[in-house]
Amino acid sequence: MTQERTLILVKPDAMQRALAGEVISRYERRGLKIVGMKLMRIDRETAERHYGEHREKSFFPGLVTYITSSPVIAAVLEGPNAIDAVRATNGATNPIEATPGSLRADFGLEKGRNLVHASDSAESAVREVALFFDEKELVAWPRDADAWIFE
Repeated sequence: MTQERTLILVKPDAMQRALAGEVISRYERRGLKIVGMKLMRIDRETAERHYGEHREKSFFPGLVTYITSSPVIAAVLEGPNAIDAVRATNGATNPIEATPGSLRADFGLEKGRNLVHASDSAESAVREVALFFDEKELVAWPRDADAWIFE
């Protein structure tokens, strides 16, 4: 199994609806480890860099305005095949098309307010993690949970 890291953002609609705990707990129950997490407001420059691939699309200005409209939770998750595991947990971008039991199927109604962002590839994950976190902000989990020593 391949250990991967991926970025997730708990978006403004999930934050405003008090779903952050539910979102994070779904990833943890799936078996993913949180290696970095922070509550933050995304500034316009960071939002534009994050969504840069959509710059020429008509929805880009609204996307930037939306993601900067309230605090979000940015987190880095780690685990075997984390990118695909997170995306399956999230469900399809359009909540109406999402698999029952996924976050978006359970809590979303529209494509533009779909609760969470997740990296879509290993390359995107590396870029996105670096955009939101310094390496020193991330922790390394031992592969064996029994290796933790609590003092």
